[in-house]
Amino acid sequence: MKILSSEFEGQSIRRLYDEATETWWFSVIDIIEVLTGSSNAKRYWSDLKRKLAQEAGSEQPYEKIVRFKLPAADGKKRDTDCATAESLLRIVQSVPSPKAEPIKLWLAKVGYERMQEIADPAQALDRARQTWQQQGRSDKWIQQRMAGQETRNKLTDYWSEHGIEKGREYAILTNLIHQTWAGLSVAEHKEAKGLSSHNLRDHMSEAELIFTALAELSTRQIAERQQTTGFAENATAAKAGGRIAKNARQQLEDQTGQSVVTGANYLPPPSAKPAPLPAAKPRSSDKKNQKS
Repeated sequence: MKILSSEFEGQSIRRLYDEATETWWFSVIDIIEVLTGSSNAKRYWSDLKRKLAQEAGSEQPYEKIVRFKLPAADGKKRDTDCATAESLLRIVQSVPSPKAEPIKLWLAKVGYERMQEIADPAQALDRARQTWQQQGRSDKWIQQRMAGQETRNKLTDYWSEHGIEKGREYAILTNLIHQTWAGLSVAEHKEAKGLSSHNLRDHMSEAELIFTALAELSTRQIAERQQTTGFAENATAAKAGGRIAKNARQQLEDQTGQSVVTGANYLPPPSAKPAPLPAAKPRSSDKKNQKS
């Protein structure tokens, strides 16, 4: 399965695509957080599950909930409740929120866009470019972001063909490269930028993108030269590639007096006041009591 992270009004929603069944799975917690604005979405979801179970009796309105390991804010993968768009629509209807309708439209849009991308992969690139432009990224930044992604893809292609396990080992090697060149882990870098489940690269500066790409390019070329296979050999190549970018970073910082690694991000400014939830509609019995 391919794990992705998309943004809805500045908040990240983790999702997976199962190519075998052509099904999208979405993190329920992320959807609940968007709908409620709650700082404890896990507790809200736990209470909601209990309420739905009581109302439905023997029927489970969330019978298609499946737990997948998704990357958390600390960079580790944790079991997370996920649901299909169909199941999520039923859950969304149970949460009083002004964002319910926009979320429904977003879920439908994601499914339609994926079908388009399968038929024409270039549309995925065009859509990503349009999203970044709407978020205020410069053309130069977008060009560097897409070039860096291509460099990343070539590295993971090499890993997949030389005994590296997708998921856990990919994450460890990626963190090793990042820790070596940047001087801090992926999780620490995200924390410095004030990010949670957001994609770190989407919030990097142009310089950070360039040095990330240099580290991964160097890692791949060293691995290809040495024909590294398995985790241990590729970990050695990852450190070597990261050191090349580290040395270049330090030389640039010595010349400019400015740090390449920063806490800057592209998050939208927080709203001054969260939108209030709509009041519950009175039941018919309540209306009769009011009249009497």
